[in-house]
Formats: sequence, C-alpha cells, structure tokens
Amino acid sequence: MTEHVDILIVGAGPVGMTLHCALAAGGLKSRLIDRRPQAALQADPRALALSHGARELLEQIGAWPARAATPIETIHVSQKDGFGRTLIDRAEHGLPALGYVVRYRDLAAALAARIEAGALIAGAEIIDTAPDDDGVRVLLRDAGGERELRCRLLVHAEGTPGDDPAVTVSDYAQHAVICEVTPEPGHGRRAWERFTPDGPLALLPLGDEYSVVFTLPPAKADAVMALDDAAFAAALQAQFGRRLRLSRPGPRSRFPLALRRRRTLVDGRQVWIGNCAQTLHPVSGQGFNLGLRDAWQLAEILLADGVDRASLDRYAASRRLDRDGGALFTDGIVRLFSNDCAPLKLARGLGLWALDVFPPARHFVAKRMIWGARAWP
Repeated sequence: MTEHVDILIVGAGPVGMTLHCALAAGGLKSRLIDRRPQAALQADPRALALSHGARELLEQIGAWPARAATPIETIHVSQKDGFGRTLIDRAEHGLPALGYVVRYRDLAAALAARIEAGALIAGAEIIDTAPDDDGVRVLLRDAGGERELRCRLLVHAEGTPGDDPAVTVSDYAQHAVICEVTPEPGHGRRAWERFTPDGPLALLPLGDEYSVVFTLPPAKADAVMALDDAAFAAALQAQFGRRLRLSRPGPRSRFPLALRRRRTLVDGRQVWIGNCAQTLHPVSGQGFNLGLRDAWQLAEILLADGVDRASLDRYAASRRLDRDGGALFTDGIVRLFSNDCAPLKLARGLGLWALDVFPPARHFVAKRMIWGARAWP
C-alpha cells in the first residue's frame, strides 16, 4: 500500500529536523527519512559554529542546547606575516555572544527530542523517486522491506551536492584538517580567524578546548596528517603564532573544500535546502547557518502560503540574496587571503585596519555573519 504524506524530508540532520520542527510548530505535519540508524544520528563528534541568529531560530522551536553551547564573545581576525587586524566584540552589538560552538551530536539530540514518535523513518534507503505534477512517489527500503510513499512535496536536506549537471563546482585546492587542541592559557571565549598563504586557520572555543579548522593545500594536509601529536602541535603553532600555546591535539580528520551550488532550488514538487543546495568554504562559519535559514524560510512560506508550486517559486526567489551573499562573501575571502602576493597582503592589511578603526564597516560585517541577508533591510 502507498502511504500518503504532505511533506517528506530526506535527511534527519539538524537542517532537516529544524524544518520538521518549524513546520510542526505551525501545525503542518511532515515525515523524515534518514539512511543512518537512529542511534547514529546523535553520535557525530564534529563541532558546529552557530551564529547568534541561529540560536534565535532554534529557541523558537525549543531546540537550543544551552548547556552544550560554548559562547564566542570576541573574534580576532588577522593575517600571518602581515600587518592589520580587527577585533569584533559582542558588547558592540548588545548580544550575549556573537555565536556559539556546539557539537553536532548535542544539537542533533536537542532537535530529536522535539520529534514526535513515528515521524522518523531511520535506516532507510531511497531506491527511486518518480515526480509528477501533483507530487512525488518515493520507493524506499528499510528494515521492514520495501514500501512506497506519496508526498505533495519532497525536501532534500541530506548530503553534499554530487556529480549533477544542476550543480556548479569550484575546487579550492584546499583540505580542512579538523581536530581539538588545548589552549594555554584558556581561550577566554575568543575565536581566532588567522589568514595564511595556505588558507584560513580557525580556532573556535569548545568547552575548555579549541576546535581547529586547519586549511592547507592537499600535499601539506597529507604531511600534517602523518605527523605525531607533538609535531602536529608544532606545525599548528607555527601557523598560528605565539599568542597562545596549543598542545595535546586530539584525533584528526580531513575533508576537501569546494564551493558547490545547485543552480535551481526547486524542480516541480522537489526542493533542496542546506548542504544539498549549497556547500560553502568553512571560513567564517557561514555554511551551516545558511542551511538553517533555508529550513526556516521554507517553513515560513509553506505555513503562510501552503504547499503548491507558487509558494515554492516564492521560496526560491526569497533565498537568492542570502545564498548569493553567503557564497560571494566566503569565496571572496578565501581567494583574497589565500596567497602570498605582496600588493594583496598590503591591501588586506589596510582592509583589516579599516574594519578596526571604522565601526560602521565592522558592524556591517558582523551583522552579515550573525543574521545573513536578514540583516539587510
């Protein structure tokens, strides 16, 4: 038999669950599908950088993991072997924090606690989809065998855009090496964004540790992954500088970096949000926050206008400024700062100096990072 649902969300990560919870808060039901077993959904140890704007959205659906979130009160931005720096302080904006660092598993658990029983189909593999004018038929396989679902709207919220003619890819020729380190003295709730010719280096406060995003060309990433802990800490220290002592690195992982963007967010009765719609460079921590705003705005439009083609077209149009702004912002920063060109180094230093001494410019950048396009009237 075919099961009928209004909205079917593929992907029970934080973005997919946020959409489900936002719809439920407005009285609209949806179902979630995830290929992972339910226990695995809350087992991911990665760290996520959430803006204060993301906190405001999550609090509205009762899913803010307050006890697990480490606040970022200041952000120090500088470039290696060059002058110029700027400091962004939460006090300038009257906020408790500019952002927060949360483990993926803690955010997933807070959202999962808001999911009603039976709403999630975990450990399910989608075998086929068959769109038509009125919706989408989805054939899936789970522990109970094969079954068919019919939905009015299919939302893709799982994974990174793959090899698809609808997706543009710009390879940065950089890999991100991820780990945690211990700062001495403590981090004081300060995040660091350090630009180097190899790529940006970010230190994000997480508990008593720093979560590190160490960006390097692939060959250098190979080399640092092969180092023992002491040598890795020394390489990280050399890239960061001597303002803090960094020691006791934890387990390391890595992933390649590219800008991937789906040209169209809507195709018939299907829509793509989060990393399915765009994957940004991790510099300034914009990608995940952009995905949460995707989910929130889609929920707002569906709740206000219903599930139809016209509302989906309005959603796609409404996301253009935020998506284009996020991609332009992160891509521009990476390409401007990831080099050792002397004229550009001078220009970067002057830019950082100008941000530091001209508050309106600093406020504009900070508001863009905190609220995305919602910060622009």
